[in-house]
Amino acid sequence: MRAFREAVEARDLDAVEALLAQDVVFTSPVVFKPYHGKAITAAILRAVIRVFEDFRYDRELAGADGRDHALVFTARVGDREISGCDFIHVNEDGLIDDFMVMVRPLSGAQALAEAMGAQFDRIAKEAEAQSA
Repeated sequence: MRAFREAVEARDLDAVEALLAQDVVFTSPVVFKPYHGKAITAAILRAVIRVFEDFRYDRELAGADGRDHALVFTARVGDREISGCDFIHVNEDGLIDDFMVMVRPLSGAQALAEAMGAQFDRIAKEAEAQSA
């Protein structure tokens, strides 16, 4: 997960996208239904980078088989501090095929939902352009 973490910390979204499997499933902390596919996941991650301020990973945990990872982070959305975790699974090719995000506290999740909601049209257009 070093490559993913370094790409996110460098805000290198092309490198982040290159690490996503075509069939990646992204589970948002603020939307009930998961998103399927590389294009929509990449567009969501681009929006998250625009929305999060003062983002940093604080620690990393890895499963014994090297395919499951948890990256604990802190960030800010407006005046709300957020703590969260990216739960990532990589496939046999080393690409991310499952990406689930959890955040706390509730007020931070609500601020994130509002900020991401404001990005929705742009997310949809970016995902459509990538799929074309």
